[in-house]
Amino acid sequence: MAGIEGVDTQLFLWLNGLHVGWLDKVMVSITETWPWIPLFILLIFMVFKQYGKHGWWVLLTVALVLLCSDQLSAHVCKPLFHRLRPCFNPELEGLVHLPKGLPGGRYGFVSSHAANTFAVAAFLTPVLRQSYKHVGWWLFAWAFISSYTRIYIGVHYPGDIVGGAALGIIIGWIIWRLLKNHLNRRAEVNTPK
Repeated sequence: MAGIEGVDTQLFLWLNGLHVGWLDKVMVSITETWPWIPLFILLIFMVFKQYGKHGWWVLLTVALVLLCSDQLSAHVCKPLFHRLRPCFNPELEGLVHLPKGLPGGRYGFVSSHAANTFAVAAFLTPVLRQSYKHVGWWLFAWAFISSYTRIYIGVHYPGDIVGGAALGIIIGWIIWRLLKNHLNRRAEVNTPK
């Protein structure tokens, strides 16, 4: 393999090869949703603390962000690009560390985990920044760690993660801008002349 794909493969093999037995269970857990439930509860609390009863609209918009990122990554990008996950690449047979076993889908570009987590981070950062100045650092750290686990468990190349992160950030930012423009128009309409 040559070019960008070759570099991506070599970087994947190096990162996936940096595994130790005790860390396998941790990474398999972190790649799941349930360990992050306390973070999600905290974010819901922060949304309602900042927006009061209007927090429901923010949460509904987060659901829209997730719906867009998940559907675009899983049902548009993966079928369009048909890039095999490293664990299904016959050239890498026997070289990929798979502590969780094989994933369900054969294709990996772009990573839906990365798209979803980075979309939420990109959306909620400006939504919560007014009351929580450093929230973006925590949200993007969560997105990065969650996405990195996908390389560790052998189901995504780094390029899949970068592509998913870029898609997610674009989606999160666009939906934030649309929401902000809508709220600004409502404020103008409701402002007495």
